[in-house]
Amino acid sequence: MKTTMKAAVVEKFGQPLALRDIPLPSPGPGQILVKTEACGVCHTDLHAAHGDWPVKPALPFVPGHEGIGIVVSMGPGVSEVNIGDRVGVPWLYSACGHCEYCLAAWETVCAEAEYGGYTKNGGFAEYILADPKYVAHIPEGLAATAAAPIICAGVTSYKGIKECDVKPGEWLAVSGIGGLGHLAVQYGKAMGLRVCAIDVDDEKLAHAQRLGAEVLINVRAGDPVAQLRKLTDGGAHGVLITAPSLEAFHQGVAMTRKLGTCVLVGLPPGEFPTPLFDVVANCITIRGSFVGTRKDMAEALAFAAAGKVRADIELQPLSAINSVFERLQRGEVPSRVVLDFS
Repeated sequence: MKTTMKAAVVEKFGQPLALRDIPLPSPGPGQILVKTEACGVCHTDLHAAHGDWPVKPALPFVPGHEGIGIVVSMGPGVSEVNIGDRVGVPWLYSACGHCEYCLAAWETVCAEAEYGGYTKNGGFAEYILADPKYVAHIPEGLAATAAAPIICAGVTSYKGIKECDVKPGEWLAVSGIGGLGHLAVQYGKAMGLRVCAIDVDDEKLAHAQRLGAEVLINVRAGDPVAQLRKLTDGGAHGVLITAPSLEAFHQGVAMTRKLGTCVLVGLPPGEFPTPLFDVVANCITIRGSFVGTRKDMAEALAFAAAGKVRADIELQPLSAINSVFERLQRGEVPSRVVLDFS
């Protein structure tokens, strides 16, 4: 009987991940064991491995919060899934379920929330221990490799658009056409919005145009704020900032129409000074958006299952994780890498 599994482990912050044979976990009461089929690689995994954020993971740990796989065993008391179900183990690994935020369906900000690949071992391994109450239920017909980016990049961009509070026919500006942004363009179109894509890379902008963006703005070609205001007749009703750039944050607020909403999703280092006069005088809302709830997850996956949203993916084996991280660090991953365990 198998007692170990292959995993990519962070043993020291800022160092390459170690490919190890580690003990195969066994599900206890209220837990399930998922055999990994695929796991997306997110920029957050790189932040985790480098210990970039104030609250750091406890070493050693296994990153990965876009793990998709098959339920192979269950502990006592599990009723939410069945053996053989395909599920995803996302960033929101679990929450308390009874605080004011959980009761209001805002479990993503629960003070007792646990996070996959951060506070709990994640999907850079052959098996994942999971909480069945919080796994994503993958629709039939959606392949594991296709579903992996949707349970993080997809739900994050989709929820961010919802938080923009933009109505069909209104303008959504997406700043940063990478792993999140190329999905945000597709979600925006599927939701009936007019989409403006903003980036520093003409190839990414051309890609956004193929995905349905009506207006393309390269921020290195002239004044991007003036261009957007002219092309959208006053600014975007909603601005979604996925780019991890403080300059993108400044531009995003300036691109927001009067009475519009600017939603912050990217996490660049440093402080973000807010132009208070413009925000107050123009009645602009600035809002943070953090991943998405279980309901948001189901909705985001439904768009993908219906063929309205598709992540551009590059498949790599688990053994390539360090080279993938190096490329991610250099900005050389155009959309999303998915680790293929098949």
